[in-house]
Amino acid sequence: MSNILARNWGWVALRGVVAIVFGVLTIFFPQITLLTLVLWFGVFALIDGIFMVVAAIANRRGEAHWVAMLIGGLIGIIAGIVTFVMPGITAITLLFLIAFWAIVIGVAEIVTAIRLRKVLTGEWMLVLAGVLAVVFGVFLIARPGAGALAVVLWIGVYAIVTGILRLVLAFRLRSWGRATDTGATPHPA
Repeated sequence: MSNILARNWGWVALRGVVAIVFGVLTIFFPQITLLTLVLWFGVFALIDGIFMVVAAIANRRGEAHWVAMLIGGLIGIIAGIVTFVMPGITAITLLFLIAFWAIVIGVAEIVTAIRLRKVLTGEWMLVLAGVLAVVFGVFLIARPGAGALAVVLWIGVYAIVTGILRLVLAFRLRSWGRATDTGATPHPA
């Protein structure tokens, strides 16, 4: 799993950038309609899922845990497609869809970080991103009627924070990958 992530650090970084852009747009345009929010979420989930699937398939040989990344990506793609096929979805249904997606992705990130702890320092950032995703998902399930504006802002903050954490992790993975490719002992960052 660590080799997949190290070889594809650019995809991890791009996922971070997409999350940050999504979060910034959500925060700066909180007055957007529910339909626009639905479409933005659909774009975000679809792109994120595609990146995960591409990374998993491209590196399936020799990696025992590529299936977990593939499943996470497929769930993101399905969430994105369902969002586009049913744009009239209600706010509550969207909240539960986002909550489920965040919890699944969060658990997958925590599992990945636990596996990375033996080969990379700084894996706590992925644990933190995973925990934030799970907490965010549980919050949405527990308080679906908290108000559309509050939910929009929380979605934006969540996306920005996890995006930044993914970018930092991507550059650590790049450094670790370069060190292991040259045969040098990876320097813990």
